[in-house]
Order: sequence, then C-alpha cells, then structure tokens
Amino acid sequence: GGGDQAQAQLLINVYPSQDNPASETLWIFSGSSTANASGTVVANSAVRTGTQANSNTFGRDSFHFVTTFNNGNIFNANLPDDRNFSLSPLFSSTNAIDIESIQKRIPGGARTQVFAANATNTPTITIGSGSRTISHLFMDDDSVADDLGPRVSGTALAFSSGASSAWRGAGIIEKPIGDFHAGTFNNWVAGLSQNDPHFAAASDGSVRVIVNSQIIPEPEQYALVFGLFALGFVVVRRHLQKKWQAGRSRF
Repeated sequence: GGGDQAQAQLLINVYPSQDNPASETLWIFSGSSTANASGTVVANSAVRTGTQANSNTFGRDSFHFVTTFNNGNIFNANLPDDRNFSLSPLFSSTNAIDIESIQKRIPGGARTQVFAANATNTPTITIGSGSRTISHLFMDDDSVADDLGPRVSGTALAFSSGASSAWRGAGIIEKPIGDFHAGTFNNWVAGLSQNDPHFAAASDGSVRVIVNSQIIPEPEQYALVFGLFALGFVVVRRHLQKKWQAGRSRF
C-alpha cells in the first residue's frame, strides 16, 4: 500500500483509474530519500542529451529497471520510446471516484490503506529547499533497461549532494494499466555509477514502483471479504464440533 512502505525510499504506487480503468492510470507519490550527488531534475521543456543522443533521458535524473534484475521490464504493451507522459494533478481533474477513494484513506480515520494527507495534491518533488511540480513522467522501453523519471514544470530543479528528497501527491496519466507489468520494481544502480538517479540514495531499491493490476479496494470490500471468511470459519468450526460430539456419543 501507499502508506506502509519504508520511508528510506521514494515510492510510486500505480493503479487503474477507477473513473476510466480502460484508458488511465493513477500514480501516487510518497516516501523520502537523500540525494547521493549534486545534480538537477530536468525541466520538461528541455531536451537533455545523455545516454541516448537527442533524447530527453539522462541517467542521473531518471531511474532504471534492468531486465536481469528484480522483474526488469516494467512496460508490457504500447512500449514507450523516449516519451514524456503528461501527469494531470488528481485534485484538479474530473476523476471524482479516484479523488474520493484516496481521500477516504488519508490520515484521520481507521483505514485499511493510508496515504499521505496531501496525496490528492499536485505531484511535487522537493529536494533541499527547492520544489517543483512533477508535470510529466519520462518513459522509455529498452532491451537492457527500462527508464522512468520525473520531468518538472518551469525551470530545472538543482540540488546538492546530501540534500533530503521527497515527493508527494497524485496524478492521472493517459496510459492504461495493461501497458505495464504488475509487480514491484526496484531501480538498479550497481555497475551504473553515472546512471543512478542523483536525487535518491545510491542503492538498489532507493526508488520503487509498485504496479497494481486492480483498482484500490474500497474499505467495504475488505469488510465483506473478512466477514465471509469469519462466517466460513464459524460454519467449519460448528461442523467439526458436531463430528467430534457424534464420535464421543458412540463410546
């Protein structure tokens, strides 16, 4: 879930949109880390030359899922090729069911899944004293490493080594859940000393993406499931008690 992960990593939970499950996904940002080196998070308006000429990717402002490490391929269909996907702020979108679903789970009530209190705010990345809106997510499918990374609005976000980093908020991307493999994906940095995201710790799993194939379960659904389980337990227990009592009566 979004609120039960260790805070020593930057975390993204991805769900099908409850409003438009066939065409949109819901992205929820949480967690914190520490910048392992000085750098910048690139502005979406800029074209950054890096490991791929004339592309908008650069090893130090994106993170990588390597095919041979921990599930590797995150992309499943409609494979992205150096593309930026617009991230619509959830609170200002027309996805009323998604907004309500998250608001049910923010702190202040007994919830089975708790998200940060500002989870419905505009997706924002903060490093040190600077903050920017995460306006887009860069995605690229590759045979060696799939790439994913934040792109910010306005100017690039510069930061220094050792600065605390965090991201918060939620947004909608027009890309269906079927375009991704379900599972947990940890970034991989070993052997890529110049290709780890400088805004996070220099360790495998400092950035984690969890792709959920089902929409966020409603609390009532949890109650129904546990209620049926409890009822089944009672029925089985009574059946066993009757068999035990019948066996005793024979002696």
